[in-house]
Amino acid sequence: MEALFFNAHGGFLEGIVRGYKSGLLTQANYNNLIQCETLEDFKMQLSATEYGNFLASETPPISTTTISDKATQILVDQFNYIRTNATAPLDKFLEYISYGYMIDNVILIITGTLHERDTHELLERCHPLGVFDTLPALCVATNVEELYHSVLAETPLAPYFRDCLSATDLDDMNIEIIRNTLYKAYLEDFSQYCASLGGPTAEVMEKILSFEADRRTINITLNSFGTELSKEQRARLFPTVGRLYPAGNNILARADDIDTVRQVSETISDYRNFFEAPSFGQGANGAGAGAGNDAFGDEDEDPESAVAAALERRFFETEVHYNKMAFLQQFNYGVFFSYFKLREQEIRNITWIAECLAQQRRERIGEYIHLW
Repeated sequence: MEALFFNAHGGFLEGIVRGYKSGLLTQANYNNLIQCETLEDFKMQLSATEYGNFLASETPPISTTTISDKATQILVDQFNYIRTNATAPLDKFLEYISYGYMIDNVILIITGTLHERDTHELLERCHPLGVFDTLPALCVATNVEELYHSVLAETPLAPYFRDCLSATDLDDMNIEIIRNTLYKAYLEDFSQYCASLGGPTAEVMEKILSFEADRRTINITLNSFGTELSKEQRARLFPTVGRLYPAGNNILARADDIDTVRQVSETISDYRNFFEAPSFGQGANGAGAGAGNDAFGDEDEDPESAVAAALERRFFETEVHYNKMAFLQQFNYGVFFSYFKLREQEIRNITWIAECLAQQRRERIGEYIHLW
């Protein structure tokens, strides 16, 4: 039935976003990029793709930050074009996509202010899709209640802050609690909205959001080991959606070591390879996060960090897989979410390759996350 009416509201924009997807870099493009010797060569190779002359106005030497910012601006322009032309229910769906960026920006500003970073620099680092009018005012908030009533009460994030008001002091621990509480509420709300849409959209987004919830649950568990976070607090941060919920979440809430996390993950077929030994990196030291986190591993990296980096890489690879699968179904709004996630990963990939060239670390240039 949804096929009868979908095209009346979303058919044109779905065609647009599928066209955008066809413009993602191919494996042949990546092969050309990793053969480059300098950033000028890199710029020339990118100019032959859908990115075109997006760096034409930049004078050498080009920084990797500039490459990332310019590529992100293309994504932002595409998102804004689609949002401007969207009608219900796609317009609300796109709003939900922007909420994730808003949460990241809020946490970035609060954390930077806590560590006395320059306000202007922090605002420049905020993702354009998550910027809202009162964002700069976050820099003057000293506690969570002031943060909410003075700044966030009139934003779409206000409902998600209800469970954060008990954390009165803004320190590193409470900021992480706020981050995870916000994402928990956001994922539960977004999941409920997608379910209300029904049809292929609900089916596609259920898989994607369930994975995102499970990823956060696993990360919260691993990151809480050896910290002051109690097991009761840990359990309250777990999203109540996902394939691990509820049985897996209950076990992870009481977990004391990584072996328990491994055992719980292995109960889900798609997650069984997360902790397999071959996944832990592509280099000799096991630091193979690659373009997942845009950071180079230290040659003397401790085993725990190597495991975390390899796990993060598996998460990104799984996320890419689910987002590619969204395009196999017609008449669903999930393709909009998936396209922008794939484009984000592509930006991380080209930034990683550019960083390898800039730092002359060609031995790691192929460690980007493969999209194809």
